[in-house]
Amino acid sequence: MKLSVQHSEEPDVNLTPMIDVVFLLLLFFMVSTSFIRESSLKVDLPEATGQSLVAQEKAVDIIINADGEFIINNVTLDNPSHEQLSAHLKQVVGDNEDPHIIISADANAEYQNIVTAMDTAQQLGYTRLTLATRQTTSNTP
Repeated sequence: MKLSVQHSEEPDVNLTPMIDVVFLLLLFFMVSTSFIRESSLKVDLPEATGQSLVAQEKAVDIIINADGEFIINNVTLDNPSHEQLSAHLKQVVGDNEDPHIIISADANAEYQNIVTAMDTAQQLGYTRLTLATRQTTSNTP
């Protein structure tokens, strides 16, 4: 009896479904990722070096209290609307095209009030904003 020699074939792995899944995942992450910045407010943050800044021009001071009161160069506005704040800021600035605006907010002030002040200044075209901070004192000798 003569037996034929059987050649064993190596198993073949089909990579097509795996490649399809990888491309679908890549496509999903590309579509679901957003690369657009929603909004931008340019803010010049002060450096806390302990030295006072030399004032080259008179700055506009916006002080925001914890109860929502805005004080702009010693004039008090109680919970102003965006339009009231814009009109008063224009009046205080006068002919200066890009004044230096210093925003000082109480630590317990609502974040929305700070953003409203910054947004109003940006919409008026004022780009030189500074958020006032105070330097913490360390208790170490």
